[in-house]
Amino acid sequence: MVLAGVLGLWAAVSAGLLAAQDRDFSGLARLDVQASSITDTGRGAVLRLVLSQGVPYRVFTLEAPERLVLDFREVDWGGIDGAVLDQSAVVAGVRVGDFRPGWSRMVLDLAAPMAVDRAGLTIDDVTGGAVLEMSLRPVTAQVFAAGAGAPDLPGWEVPERALKAEKRPRQRGEAPLVVVLDPGHGGLDPGAQVDGLAEKDLMLVFALELQEVLVRAGGFEVVLTRQDDSFVSLERRVAIAHRMRADVFLSLHADALSEGRAHGATVYTLSDSASDEASAALAERHNRADMLAGIDLSGKDDIVADVLMDLARIETQPRAGRLAESLRQGIEAKGLPLHSRPLRHAGFSVLKSPDIPSALLELGFMSSPRDLKNLTDPAWRGQMAEALRDALEAWRAEDAAIADLVRQ
Repeated sequence: MVLAGVLGLWAAVSAGLLAAQDRDFSGLARLDVQASSITDTGRGAVLRLVLSQGVPYRVFTLEAPERLVLDFREVDWGGIDGAVLDQSAVVAGVRVGDFRPGWSRMVLDLAAPMAVDRAGLTIDDVTGGAVLEMSLRPVTAQVFAAGAGAPDLPGWEVPERALKAEKRPRQRGEAPLVVVLDPGHGGLDPGAQVDGLAEKDLMLVFALELQEVLVRAGGFEVVLTRQDDSFVSLERRVAIAHRMRADVFLSLHADALSEGRAHGATVYTLSDSASDEASAALAERHNRADMLAGIDLSGKDDIVADVLMDLARIETQPRAGRLAESLRQGIEAKGLPLHSRPLRHAGFSVLKSPDIPSALLELGFMSSPRDLKNLTDPAWRGQMAEALRDALEAWRAEDAAIADLVRQ
């Protein structure tokens, strides 16, 4: 009976989605923050969103931890902090932002298991404005678990759960080096935030600049995991590198520390154990990005992940280690700031490709005034891009030479 109720509710919501689609809306809907709210109703809560126009939407819940996710096609949040809407004790937190091209997302962290009781989108025939109202009621953990999970929708591309550990041909310098640049975070996952600046924006700017430097140098084919302010799951970032048959995967970040005065660039490679507590904490923060963005993490196969890491250690991890050292040397050669311990390792999910040498580069710490100034300085970023270009060229030559020795 519970399952039937959940399916009935999803059918009702789907009908609202289709009805909104039939009206052929165009452009972005905007949220009236002053008229919108999330409020308590005794034991439950009511979500009320006032939009400038009707848009298709879908809603579902996820467990571990309990979250309610709303996808819209498409709402311009306009820099809105979702927390300003939350006046409810049963909703612990709210995040909003772009999720993927053409879709926006709102994620509600639930203080206790809650189910959607009623949901409906009302559209004004005269103004075209719309009001989405949704009521939540408390349920048991068992009932919540039975109804949790992201629905499959046609055209909603999801990469395969298991990454195939296929044998890839080694680069020997004859063809362009395929480099996948991964600007960290994006969409409703801003990353570190300091003085009104977000890590996701700084990394996208730098990735685009680095792409141009590499392409101008010749001998590189460069692909970005995102080219705008869209959310990209960790799994999809790795899947993009596989689809492009990348020779190198480089994830770009600039963290902020609540404690300490660390500064300078740091290069991370994959390991099932962290080199230090700070690296372990950093990896945990990065690996939580999917959960914070409302990704369904159920069904993840840890055994498969362990096998992939074992395969990576056989051949790819030594190559990744040499890549990290080359990046360090390139940055040092340009006289750019390096962390006192610039080479580290931890269990970053985004580095778990079994057959692509991968590294995560923290360009600096946004919590360091000096690093933050550098990250916002086009001249400094140009020097860093040139340093990484030189490092990749040096690594390509070294890797090709080692490949020839192995062949002999």
